[in-house]
Amino acid sequence: MQYFNKILICALVAAAAGCAFNPATNRPDLVLMSEEKEIKIGREMHQKLIESTPIYKDPVLTAYVNHVGQKVAAASDRPEIEYHFTIIDSQDINAFALPGGYVYINRGLLTYLHSEAEMAAVLAHEVGHITARHAVRQKTAATGAGVASVLSVLVTGSGVVGDVANLWSTAAVKGYGRDMELEADRFGAQYMYNAGYDPMAMINVIGLLKDQETFSRRRARIEGKKQQTYHGVFSTHPRNDIRLQEVVEAAGKLPEDQKITKVEYYREKTDGLVYGNNAQQSEKNRYNHQRLGFSLLFPENWKVENQRSAIVGVAPDNSATITIKVVQRKSNQPADMALREVYDVRKLEQDEQLNQYRLTGHTGRLPAADAADPDRVAVIYYGSRQYILEGKVNKDFGKDAESLNEYDNLFLTSIRSFRPLRKTDIIKPDIKRVRYVKANEKTTFASLARHMEIGKYAEEQLRLLNGYYPRGEPKPGEWIKIVE
Repeated sequence: MQYFNKILICALVAAAAGCAFNPATNRPDLVLMSEEKEIKIGREMHQKLIESTPIYKDPVLTAYVNHVGQKVAAASDRPEIEYHFTIIDSQDINAFALPGGYVYINRGLLTYLHSEAEMAAVLAHEVGHITARHAVRQKTAATGAGVASVLSVLVTGSGVVGDVANLWSTAAVKGYGRDMELEADRFGAQYMYNAGYDPMAMINVIGLLKDQETFSRRRARIEGKKQQTYHGVFSTHPRNDIRLQEVVEAAGKLPEDQKITKVEYYREKTDGLVYGNNAQQSEKNRYNHQRLGFSLLFPENWKVENQRSAIVGVAPDNSATITIKVVQRKSNQPADMALREVYDVRKLEQDEQLNQYRLTGHTGRLPAADAADPDRVAVIYYGSRQYILEGKVNKDFGKDAESLNEYDNLFLTSIRSFRPLRKTDIIKPDIKRVRYVKANEKTTFASLARHMEIGKYAEEQLRLLNGYYPRGEPKPGEWIKIVE
């Protein structure tokens, strides 16, 4: 009956809503978006992403990821789409897809994989989201699931797409829910089999991601912080998931001599991969921008990302952000006037002049700021540029005046720390990279960790990198990852 109802709904709205037969799911999709529109939205979202997110610049590794991605995409149910594969320069362990053929994998996730087959599993899973049109289907479901809701959208001309960023920020990056994630696993496993990769590599990926989850939970408990997790498969599958095992096995079993694994080739391509934070950031959370010549102190333990259009500091629990933007200065314009002009307001609350480190500026709070506006803003003049600083509290935090004032004090402290870069600040960034070495009979992860400056969890990180968490030691002659 449910299948009949879906066909009936499609018949009612097909011409206007773009309801079509999906070759991946093998059933009609009730979606309020054509494939052309889906691709167009994906292209727009991709452009916004690359403008605001650092991309990992390694032509050889990028070409390798694209080669493997195109291979599984060509073996998918929608091979006619033009697929794009991008490496995000982030230490976070994640991968996601946008509508219309755009797939992203973080540098941090590549660090923990062990073979080309495992990388293919991650990419195939994301391709599965695209072929199943999960983003579009979820958007349609949010718009309305019944005939009346669908027809209402069509008749009233209500917007289907909405804000481009909202379409993917929660679903694409954090996951689509257990059923859709399992469906993406099923399609991904089949595409792997079609392309010659062992589908069981997907189980291996789940295992290493669950190890990450276990460690992340333990670390969050020790440090009293909120746990961060990988989207989709990471948060929805238990380690011994029978349903996942079934969908992977259903893809088929390749003969041993026909399975593509390529452990050695993956090792060759990822030797030298940047490990951890790739930003120029000091030990005490003082951020030094050598090209623009300024320095600023972020609150303790905040994560700082140097994006293309801004520098963004994020609180450990994602409760607040501090953003720095830079534009050309208008000559002789007072700083308070420049600040009001930027935000199109007549007056600011709790505003004051800034005179620090021989720099001038102005800061204040926007009156009656809505959820989209920053809570504390500032303009600082330095040379021919004006630096715009914004402190913003996440809408889920800081709802009372006392907590808002606490955040405001944090923002002001950072704003007042802005100064020109000093010679003593300019140090060569300590960029750490993954290297491969052979273990000998004396090699243990504890002994290796003592010689690596990768934080107080060095042994745990080495175990995670090599698939030996929480116990076990490498065998003599085995290739293992270290960080140097």
